[in-house]
Amino acid sequence: MTATALPHHPVILIPARMASTRLPDKPLADIHGAPMIVHVWRRAMEAGIGPVFVACAEASIKEAVEAAGGQAVLTDPNHPSGSDRIFEALSRIDPDRRFDTVVNVQGDLPTLDPALIRRSLDPLAEPAVDIATLAVEITREEERHNPNVVKAVAAFAGGGTGIARALYFSRATAPANADGKVGPHYHHVGLYAYRRAALERFVKLAPGILEQREKLEQLRALENGMRIDVALVDTLPLGVDTPAELERARQHLAPGK
Repeated sequence: MTATALPHHPVILIPARMASTRLPDKPLADIHGAPMIVHVWRRAMEAGIGPVFVACAEASIKEAVEAAGGQAVLTDPNHPSGSDRIFEALSRIDPDRRFDTVVNVQGDLPTLDPALIRRSLDPLAEPAVDIATLAVEITREEERHNPNVVKAVAAFAGGGTGIARALYFSRATAPANADGKVGPHYHHVGLYAYRRAALERFVKLAPGILEQREKLEQLRALENGMRIDVALVDTLPLGVDTPAELERARQHLAPGK
């Protein structure tokens, strides 16, 4: 570890866009009187690691965030990914390059524990790490074989503690268990902390071969020799992609709970 390894000036950026086939106008979905994107912004503020901006594709999202007292940046609606969107927002809010680390928090995680955002910075204590992310051990058997559950392949010491280098990410059940035993497998939590230089490099790279096969953007970084380390956590945030998941989020965030 070096004195300059850990981030000194992080910023949290939350990409958000209205286009969603399974849950139209998702960022503005009402959860107890506030749009979902506002709940995500609040969780990010509660993390207390630095300023928070929503990088939005539409003016309606920007207006909702600002009405709640937050900061938002309008970006090109045609960006192919959230990483491209946050890079544009970063370039606009920080031309003087004050922020050395960018935490990308997905805009559909209204129940996110702020501690997970703080935890995402821990792998960056190692100077060789370009990108940090999170994973949680899979405990439900159906998730082990569900292609919608992305698995982080990392050799956690002792079977599941601390931080380990990401070797791969897959929709398949990986790694295999040659001895016939089950697990452990790890559910990837799609929250990333980029060193600024790593984000700048990443968005300039062409989509990778494995990335296109698995439909997993993070494989582009691994294919190009970038190092991703994974911090193990014990909480899986609820991602909201469907009306049923939105209702679960409303129950979770009900007043008095």
